[in-house]
Amino acid sequence: MNLYPKSLIIFASLAFSLNTGYAFSPTKVNSEQISTGTTALPYSSPKVPESVMFCGKKIDLTRFDRYERMDRELLAFAYMHSTSIQTIKRANRYFPIVEPILKKHGIPDDFKYLMAIESNCSPLARSHAGASGLWQFMQTTGREYGLEVNKNIDERYHVEKSTVAACKYIKAAYAKYNDWIAVAAAYNGGQARIAGQMNKQHVQETLDLYLVEETARYVYRIIAAKIMFSNPAAFGFRLKASDLYMQVPYKEVTVTTGISDLAAWAQKQGTTYALLKNLNPWLRDNFLQNVSGRTYVLKVPIQEGMYYKTNSIVPHDKRWIVE
Repeated sequence: MNLYPKSLIIFASLAFSLNTGYAFSPTKVNSEQISTGTTALPYSSPKVPESVMFCGKKIDLTRFDRYERMDRELLAFAYMHSTSIQTIKRANRYFPIVEPILKKHGIPDDFKYLMAIESNCSPLARSHAGASGLWQFMQTTGREYGLEVNKNIDERYHVEKSTVAACKYIKAAYAKYNDWIAVAAAYNGGQARIAGQMNKQHVQETLDLYLVEETARYVYRIIAAKIMFSNPAAFGFRLKASDLYMQVPYKEVTVTTGISDLAAWAQKQGTTYALLKNLNPWLRDNFLQNVSGRTYVLKVPIQEGMYYKTNSIVPHDKRWIVE
């Protein structure tokens, strides 16, 4: 017996099509299918490529274990709709900032996808374990690589400074391994663990290691992110330029003293405390403590450029959108 009304079945099918980006065709669902509950939803599986380039190295994905690991991560991106789409939207704001920093420090551009899986391109991301920011630094690691981290200031949330710190960490790992894939795995598993397991398991390739599930999936997740960003439409994500998040224009104000009331200071700059915090999430309180006379640069949004306008957003990568 069919317990579901016809209207509910049609609505569910339509909702799925809107979420996935697949076109819903009513001609494919006839009255007999509705009455018997045999309507077929348009699930599909993203194609696993035979090989993929990562940091200039060709990775063969035809061996059964690599194929199935890659397939798992591609499926995760394909059907984790809201998260995947929002990650692409945010990338339009943050990739233009991150890419030049990676290039300046000699880090392969592909490492920007590490940021995508670590934080979904959100500088406000925070894990249950306390890792924070775009690159998900723990407090001790952040301080080790030059970030100021305390109750008043936490530069793990600073887009540019945390990216520089990530570059330092990645370069240190590369000096140890001389292999970018091992470096990517070590970002999750730790440098000592990856090196120890390679010696223990007598393998030359990081992807041949038997590791705990999270670390074993890690490099494949980065590669899956690269594949998705290369062709979002193949995953059912058909975005327009106007769907992407805009790059907020701002002016920079340099301060060398403390600010006792950031809300009042923001008002004098022609903005609000909320907007000031939005562009400077590394400010962790309603005041800026600066007893040591350090130099800080605060981003203040420019009012006339803060509003979304039709056709005003330029895609950072034209592959992300459909015409």
